[in-house]
Amino acid sequence: MEKYNPNEIEEKWQKRWDASGIYRASFSPDKKKFYVLEMFPYTSAQIHMGHVRNYTIGDVLARFLMMNGFNVLHPIGYDAFGMPAENAAIKQKIHPRDWTYKNIETIRRQLKRLGISYCWEREVITCDPEYYRWNQYFFLQFYKKGLVYKKLSPANWCPSCNTVLANEQVVDGGCWRCGSRVEQKELSQWFIRITEYAEKLLDFSGIKNWPERVITMQKNWIGKSYGCEVKFTIPELDKELVVFTTRPDTLFGATYVVISPRHPLIQEILKKSRLNEEIEKFLVKIKSQGLTVESAVKMEKEGIYTGIEAINPVNDEKIPVWIGNYVLMEYGTGAIMAVPAHDQRDFEFAQKYKLPVRIVIKHPEWNDIPEKLEKAYEGEGTMINSGQFDGMYNRDFMEAIVEHLSRHGKGRKAVCYSLRDWCISRQRYWGTPIPIIYCSKCGTVPVPEKDLPVTLPYNINITGEGESPLKNVPEFFHCRCPKCGGDAERETDTMDTFVDSSWYFLRYASGDIKEKAFDSREVNYWMPVDQYIGGIEHAILHLLYSRFFIKVLNDLGYIDFKEPFENLLCQGMVIKDGAKMSKSKGNVVDPEDMIKTYGVDTLRLFILFAAPPELDLEWSEKGIEGAWRFINRVWNLNNSILLYEAKGTEKGDITAERS
Repeated sequence: MEKYNPNEIEEKWQKRWDASGIYRASFSPDKKKFYVLEMFPYTSAQIHMGHVRNYTIGDVLARFLMMNGFNVLHPIGYDAFGMPAENAAIKQKIHPRDWTYKNIETIRRQLKRLGISYCWEREVITCDPEYYRWNQYFFLQFYKKGLVYKKLSPANWCPSCNTVLANEQVVDGGCWRCGSRVEQKELSQWFIRITEYAEKLLDFSGIKNWPERVITMQKNWIGKSYGCEVKFTIPELDKELVVFTTRPDTLFGATYVVISPRHPLIQEILKKSRLNEEIEKFLVKIKSQGLTVESAVKMEKEGIYTGIEAINPVNDEKIPVWIGNYVLMEYGTGAIMAVPAHDQRDFEFAQKYKLPVRIVIKHPEWNDIPEKLEKAYEGEGTMINSGQFDGMYNRDFMEAIVEHLSRHGKGRKAVCYSLRDWCISRQRYWGTPIPIIYCSKCGTVPVPEKDLPVTLPYNINITGEGESPLKNVPEFFHCRCPKCGGDAERETDTMDTFVDSSWYFLRYASGDIKEKAFDSREVNYWMPVDQYIGGIEHAILHLLYSRFFIKVLNDLGYIDFKEPFENLLCQGMVIKDGAKMSKSKGNVVDPEDMIKTYGVDTLRLFILFAAPPELDLEWSEKGIEGAWRFINRVWNLNNSILLYEAKGTEKGDITAERS
């Protein structure tokens, strides 16, 4: 009996599938469609076992649906821009483009060897000018709509990658890609107003089946808070300080206010305060530490008294103004009222700096008011030390105090979001050039659409020293103003690569098209993606940005749907020896080695049966050997049946029939 030879069999059928075009998707409005999509790979080197798992899950679903009569779109492409290519250029003395396309060839070969049912005719490469010209086109449309702007702003700076990071790309105070501690750097940068869509992004009604954890992560990142803005007057500065609070019921208990180290009033305070030298030293120290949303929560709380006082609008009490490292300009108004008796963070700060604590909410179980608190009481109760409002239940008092403040012009109801605008400026070469020109006469001028794409020059010296290399390419940097024809300069920052991946699924759905970003008729047929598959690590980066892009394009009239992905599966990691596979841990299993030894079908079978898709998969040599034995038993059983049925037939027909 002939032995099972996976490489011979798999190669034969993969060639036949390619030749027949069996997986080629076509626009057929009369057929029921299903769009299956796995997150496309970054072109860093070659695929790993996590990719194999992701793509195998999608392949099984796509094949099943094809067999059940669905018109299936199952495409693939490459997330090809980004810092690793540029870093490789510096270390290996190779051009980012050459490095990227070399890796694409490797990944394409590996994916084809896996025999996955991709529609290769719709392949997308994001570093292709015919793709990124549409990044530039969308930038211009967003610019016209007022969703793109440039401002001088402290940026999250990675000293290792030598570029700016969006807030979402800072993890535990470090760079999401390399882990280096993030610093603050003042730069003029381009932003997209994702905050304009905060409320729409909180609407998940158009989503059918997403993991609740992902929805919760997005809601928490957007961070909608209902509260009140309260005006504290500062007589010494002849200014008002507006604070945002979600606990207006504790206003009578405010014993100090804290402002961000970047608050606009800082300069006024430095002019008036007798403590200006100490304040300036503190500000220098805070700036060197870096300040992000996550670090503000986790770092030790530090502050300095400004020597300036503010007046509480409900009792006219003078309270000190402090500067604190935990107050962010990006949230609320960049200033808080501190109520140490009823907020643990404020309590710890007050204990550290010996600031007064005043109880204004009585615990229902207290018979007597304690003289000293061991910790803040953050629960509900009856108002005390609150003037005419004593005796009210604090929840009722919330409405009453807001109405009181509004009536006297000292405050108002407000809604605040944690979400910040998306910084897309990157001081690197290997990304989409931002289509803006600066003219001394005309100012900031968008590149005309007819002149797109603004392409990256090939001849360039990449140093990685923090300034965009494009500034040092005269033929790129120097240009003519589209308005007046005079001398001008191009923007040299490139776009965050998450712009590339925020709409690539629309390009897949358009077939071979060059005159526009996508074919709306085809896109409206195929979209939204019926099943998206990828890691949960993308919950508040790629998945949030993609939802935002689709909502903007819907508002602009390009598409008639409002969500990109109806169903989302976040597959678990592939782990070995209890840890995620990585070169540093020495526990990597190369998919190509497994394919050479056992064949593709054995690897895929093990991947599918070893664990439910949403859970982590523990790599097991015994497991893959078990899958190999099972496939051999199936092969031998099939051979036995064929031999049995072939009795009486002429020898030599068996192989032909079997194949």
